[in-house]
Amino acid sequence: MSAADTAGPVAAGADDAPHVLVVDDDQRLRDLLRRYLAENGFRVTVAGDAAEARARLAAIDFDLLVLDVMMPGESGLDLTRALRATGDVPILLLTAMGETANRIAGLESGADDYLAKPFDPRELLLRMRTVLRRRAAPATAVILQFGPFRFEPRRGELKRGAAPVRLTQAETGLLRVLAGTPGEAVSREDLAEAIGIQGSVRTVDVQMTRLRRKIESDPRYPRYLQTVRGTGYVLIPD
Repeated sequence: MSAADTAGPVAAGADDAPHVLVVDDDQRLRDLLRRYLAENGFRVTVAGDAAEARARLAAIDFDLLVLDVMMPGESGLDLTRALRATGDVPILLLTAMGETANRIAGLESGADDYLAKPFDPRELLLRMRTVLRRRAAPATAVILQFGPFRFEPRRGELKRGAAPVRLTQAETGLLRVLAGTPGEAVSREDLAEAIGIQGSVRTVDVQMTRLRRKIESDPRYPRYLQTVRGTGYVLIPD
């Protein structure tokens, strides 16, 4: 581990600036991103593998993880799945595998976005800000009831009875957009644009499939999150 890795987070801007954890086994890339993101207003902590990332996560609440997929030991996908089982910190995956199937696998694991290497740091910065903006986006105060579920868009909270249902940031964003026009269809293109999903609108379908698994008793025949053929999706509240 390098001295830069053990030095702790880089302070940049105000104390309440977003704090990002960069996890990558490539020390050169870690150092590059640490400097670049700090210069652009982020507080930055780095880790060289999943084990070190877990230690950092146990000590600090991060606003965003930038996580490499292909690392020795526990992969980025495995770490994402494990983190999604216990929390909802936004995750942006980095990988040399840029094919659509790999991107979908990343989103299915629970990631909020996916960027293929090599990449322009400016694009990474844009995507990071988009993910963080989705998390903080204001929403209507109306509480929607559908079946046993209650969704409060302003806080992004979904509950089944009194029990909270854990959602990823992308899933929360998708539900917020649909909740803004209940009973009205929203196109895949508009959904992708509204929640900042990059690439093919197929990724919207992936996010919807994951969301249905958490809400519908039978996701193959959805009652609340319905498909509008040739258009997109609609939320049917009570």
